[in-house]
Amino acid sequence: MKKTCLFLLGLLLLPTAFASNKERVITLGGSVTEIVYELGLGERLIADDISSLYPEEATRLPRVGYYRAVPVEGVVAMKPDLVLASENAGPAQALNSIGKLGVEVVRVSDHSSLESLYERVQQIARVLSVDDKGVALVARIKADVARAQAQPGKNLKTALIINRTGNIQAAGSQTAASTLMSLAGLTNVLEQVQKGYKPVSAESLVNFGPELIIVTEGSVQASGGLDKFIKHPAIATTPAAINNRIVVMDDLLALGLGPRVAQAIEQLKLASNAAP
Repeated sequence: MKKTCLFLLGLLLLPTAFASNKERVITLGGSVTEIVYELGLGERLIADDISSLYPEEATRLPRVGYYRAVPVEGVVAMKPDLVLASENAGPAQALNSIGKLGVEVVRVSDHSSLESLYERVQQIARVLSVDDKGVALVARIKADVARAQAQPGKNLKTALIINRTGNIQAAGSQTAASTLMSLAGLTNVLEQVQKGYKPVSAESLVNFGPELIIVTEGSVQASGGLDKFIKHPAIATTPAAINNRIVVMDDLLALGLGPRVAQAIEQLKLASNAAP
């Protein structure tokens, strides 16, 4: 504890002249990072967190942990002049501590809706002094979403599955995944059953009868490959598995509701139309 206090006290004494132009930025949250790159400002980033999976350049930056468990020392040691954080980043005490140490911390909207995405883009553009680019990016995303939604697709009963610890979980209401399914014209079989991401048993998932299953790339890897995932007792006897309607998606694309949302909608529309 004493060492940590001395470390933070020492950081308080660091010169802050570098902090004037917001050229040393740390992002906390995958879609926040992605938006900075979409605005053409990736060169300002000096670090991000492990949820920043896209673009590839983001994965090569130094990592400062996970945005929901922000390490104060790790962030401040990078000498940022700005921390751009999802509103879901935390704990709040850690972000407050970073701010008290002279680092500007800006938290941006991160709800499970397109409106929140558009607000997030505009907030990030504003704090980075590129408002015009923010307006242009929002307009582009809206146009892309409209085109994607206009494509034909079937309204299938759908479940999004993640597997990080060996126990599979499914997305319920109030999640970006459920919003994405709705945008693609699909019905989330767990929308009326649960909120958030919760474990799901083999019996209950079979009873829900998903005709399409979305699974993240990370979950497939954690399952030991797609074949093993499909053979999981909770998956194997679902209509989706029997008819080979399993779509594997980039984790951030499926869970982040970021600037590539139209790409996610298109991928799901295509999967819904695939012949069983």
